[in-house]
Amino acid sequence: MSMQSPRSQADKSAARAGASAAASKPMPGQPNGKGSWQRGRWTLLLLAVICALPIAVSYFTYYVIKPAGGSTSYGTLVQPQRPIPDSLVVTSEDGKPLKLASLRGRWLMISVDNSACDKACVTKLYFMRQIRTAQGSERERVVQVWLRTDAGNVPGVVQPAYPDTDMLVADPAQIANWLPVDAGTKMIDHIYLVDPNGNLMMRFPKDLNPSKIKGDVTKLLKWSSIG
Repeated sequence: MSMQSPRSQADKSAARAGASAAASKPMPGQPNGKGSWQRGRWTLLLLAVICALPIAVSYFTYYVIKPAGGSTSYGTLVQPQRPIPDSLVVTSEDGKPLKLASLRGRWLMISVDNSACDKACVTKLYFMRQIRTAQGSERERVVQVWLRTDAGNVPGVVQPAYPDTDMLVADPAQIANWLPVDAGTKMIDHIYLVDPNGNLMMRFPKDLNPSKIKGDVTKLLKWSSIG
């Protein structure tokens, strides 16, 4: 026969209800159901977007907004971008083969011509050197590249005049498959720009205007944190 009073039974019932409530209450710092895990995933996604934002903003600003008074760029944007072919192997000045893609990491200004390098060829090399120099403290982000279409000798007056230009021998057929041209022009008529990710992204027109090329390069270096 139970000797418990009604009050004792009520106290036990209250204690059990309190223990059940305490057990159902989440511990501090622990996820509170499915919603908490979803919020965690969204937080990780937000962090990834923030990390990629500087590059995305620089390209969007340059290609879409065009803040310089709404004017378009002097160079022609290559769309879709063409990455440096992994199969494009060139020969360096010391005779060693290397993949052109190994130059990724900086902005590449590329000129194409034969090794004899006539007046038009020298003019392009001169323009590239001056455009790079005009970038001031940012010039180390830019590399001048001359893709030679044959393995002939470079004129003695040209080589020492452009010591900062990479003079690389490349297969002209492979280059032609990668570098687009304007209607009625040839590869040797243009200067090309490759971004630090290795994507061909701009072609400058025939009858080059170095001041306008400089303007495009300066804006890209200013608005892009890559390279």
